[in-house]
Amino acid sequence: MKLEPLNETFYRRKLAQIQARLAEAELDGILLLNQYNVIYASGFFHSASERPIGFYIPSSGEPTLYIPLLEQENAADGWVKDIRTYFEFPGDTHPVLWMAQNTGAKRLAIDELAHLLFTELESKQTILISDMVTTLRYVKEAEELQLIRKAASYADYYLQYLYERLADFMRAGATELDILNYCLKATLEHQAKDLSEAFAKTKVGVTVTVHTAERAALPHGKPIHRKPNIGEVLIAGVGASVGGYHAESGATFVLGKATPEQLHCLKAAAACNDAAVKALQVGASCKEVNHAALEQLKLAGLDTFIRHRIGHGMGIEGHEAPWLAPGDDTKLLANMVFSNEPGIYRPNLDGYRTINTMIVSEGKAEVTSKFLESYPPEARVLDL
Repeated sequence: MKLEPLNETFYRRKLAQIQARLAEAELDGILLLNQYNVIYASGFFHSASERPIGFYIPSSGEPTLYIPLLEQENAADGWVKDIRTYFEFPGDTHPVLWMAQNTGAKRLAIDELAHLLFTELESKQTILISDMVTTLRYVKEAEELQLIRKAASYADYYLQYLYERLADFMRAGATELDILNYCLKATLEHQAKDLSEAFAKTKVGVTVTVHTAERAALPHGKPIHRKPNIGEVLIAGVGASVGGYHAESGATFVLGKATPEQLHCLKAAAACNDAAVKALQVGASCKEVNHAALEQLKLAGLDTFIRHRIGHGMGIEGHEAPWLAPGDDTKLLANMVFSNEPGIYRPNLDGYRTINTMIVSEGKAEVTSKFLESYPPEARVLDL
């Protein structure tokens, strides 16, 4: 079946689900101001700026999209027909105050709101801050999962392209930035050929980090004009998006023969990854998955080199709730999507991180990223 962006049928389904929640809470409507909640519920892809964009969903009837005038033509392409504009920001009346009052709602939910605006609005309307749409995003529907699986395939494509050419890059004296950009160019070209023009109005793309040696010990290391050397490690982390939905893949490679310590770290990361997949079961809590995964690094004697949680939610944002982390008691439901990111960071020496995208299923979790499955630790030690 041909892959297409989400359509009006999907957004109408979201509208009905949100309206059911509004009725249950006895609210007249909800005004969405968070950029990603607006995109999720309306399909209006836009970049956040100082000019607020709002999407109002009444407890019954048709929704309203509030936009600055300069976005009028862009918004007109969507399924939402009631589009109301304001001229400019900040305006004589703050656009958010205008939106809230224009809704006519007496009991109005808003997903996020600056305190000063809340103070001004609550004298005119009953205002409740609500996460009902944010939590609705936790569980993905079939159409969303299709886009996430496709995004994961592009992240895998990058890693495969890198794997097949890394030896040539090394011989040519390529830097981290050279390696990143050669592979990124090929992946973006592949993605552009693979997807239909229908995706042009959605968010589509690939983002990458490549870093080596002691800089691999930085969880958010940045690529520089540095030539990797034999005996070092190289981390490649890849995020991809299709139709506004995100997935990730990532791998650590040893450039040449691995030392016993390097191989130990690669295998410990693999055990950590596998433990997270095993623990990702319906009914488990997010923090339990995090604990089960990171326990493998502790058993391997690497607990002092852990610097972050095992994973985060993914969907319309690359990082979104819930979190596979300490303190998150959220119970897992089928079709939640998470990253799986074992990280071992040895200061001033090296680092090891792998990334998979996982979907909670009834039974064993689905791993949409396929590269690590095809290339276990020993296969990522490169004969150079």
